[in-house]
Amino acid sequence: MKIAHIANFDGQNVTLRGWVTHRRSSGKVQFLNIRDGSGTIQVVVALGTCKAFEDAEKLTQESSVIIEGTVKKEPRSPAGYEIIATSLQIQQVAEPYPITPKEHGIEFLMEHRHLWMRSPKSWAILRIRAQIIRSVSAFFDERDFVRFDAPILTPSACEGTSTLFETPYFDTKAYLTQSGQLYGEAGAMAFGRVYVAGPTFRAEKSKTRKHLTEFWMIEPEVAWATLDDMMDLGEALIEHIKKDALEHCARELALLERDLSKLAPTTYERITYDEALAILQKKGHDLVFGDDLGAPQETALGEHFGKPVFMHHMPAAMKAFYFKHDGKYALGCDLIAPDGYGEIIGGGQREESVETLQARFKEHGLQEKDYNWYLDLRRYGSVPHSGFGMGLERVVAWISGAEHVRQCVPFPRLMNTLHP
Repeated sequence: MKIAHIANFDGQNVTLRGWVTHRRSSGKVQFLNIRDGSGTIQVVVALGTCKAFEDAEKLTQESSVIIEGTVKKEPRSPAGYEIIATSLQIQQVAEPYPITPKEHGIEFLMEHRHLWMRSPKSWAILRIRAQIIRSVSAFFDERDFVRFDAPILTPSACEGTSTLFETPYFDTKAYLTQSGQLYGEAGAMAFGRVYVAGPTFRAEKSKTRKHLTEFWMIEPEVAWATLDDMMDLGEALIEHIKKDALEHCARELALLERDLSKLAPTTYERITYDEALAILQKKGHDLVFGDDLGAPQETALGEHFGKPVFMHHMPAAMKAFYFKHDGKYALGCDLIAPDGYGEIIGGGQREESVETLQARFKEHGLQEKDYNWYLDLRRYGSVPHSGFGMGLERVVAWISGAEHVRQCVPFPRLMNTLHP
């Protein structure tokens, strides 16, 4: 029996296996809060009713137990029900638990991440993450996308050579992938529409609440698709994720005290980079054409519109070598979430000309020999195609209301964090 399904067992005898989060006593009755991974419930252990009443007094925070008893409605219990215990078996009495109800510093909590994820808020955020992953898969499956796995070890850069993690690879060297996009493009030429989902790595020395050195990306690539198609697809994906979160994660969102109005269905604003620049300049931001937007500017745009906004047609010099250009602009787009959560999607239309890409390699200081396979995609049946990357942890942060992306992955990797 799982606590998440407790309503199905009202009045029945059940067996519960779990961990003690809290114990209090009022003489002949002890109240245990027990979690089993799916939820938390109150267990009543009464003298004369439960065998091993005295054993319950030995229980410490995170002790593991097996309890048998009868399910009864109780609004004051975290699950809306409680279990009147008839027997209690101790699996292990836990040592003094390092994470107590008092306040702990973030460094301490990061050092104990393997335990911190048991706490209610961490538990809720990571369950929302799991639901978002299910939502993403369902979204693309319903639209006949093929799941396409890209390699983790790559021979060359995708997003620029300055943020690569290098590793020895037999008699040569390889790099941890910055994106599965280039390989996703190969998949799109084979299957029409694919999506890559996996970890990516950026050796960026960033200490913001929106950056990790290892993070997960969802990257669809679609043959015959345009920039506008990608904005349509990105909007539909995020709205699908929001809808599923509201439907399937109501308990977790309530525990996190998330303002659900922030997740209400909405249409998305679409503005050019030039229009964004004009808005920000009027708000006092010192920007000129060609400047990239930082966190303050993204936050200001989110506040201005009060909903997600696509910024498209950025200066070509700002974007990677693979973007198709329209004059001095790249046919790219960034989706900026409101409330300071910043860019959650980045993508656009890909350049399909062999000659143009060869010139770009020279401009960006890249070795053409490393990309010969990529040029083959243009030599043999080149077509217009587009795609984007969605940062999973940033979307989880926005949906859950988390303060930092480090809360949105089981074991975060940051500049100064490699353990546990």
